Amino acid sequence: MSKVIKILGTGCPKCQSMTNVVKDVVSTNNIDASIEKVEDIVKIMKFNIMTTPALVIDDVITIKGRVPTKDEVLTLLN
Repeated sequence: MSKVIKILGTGCPKCQSMTNVVKDVVSTNNIDASIEKVEDIVKIMKFNIMTTPALVIDDVITIKGRVPTKDEVLTLLN
């Protein structure tokens, strides 16, 4: 079953770093996942978070306000 990953952020450097980390983990480990970048502030606000970037996996907010390590992302996806 494919995971749905959403990266919430307006395109700031931290948001871009998080996107790169997630993409790297998904491709390196052949994880079946779709990655969606959510930059629309209205859509981000629907998740009720105050700090970006945020990582949402299968509609669960897992990390917010910081860039995760690759190990963290891998653990969350397994």
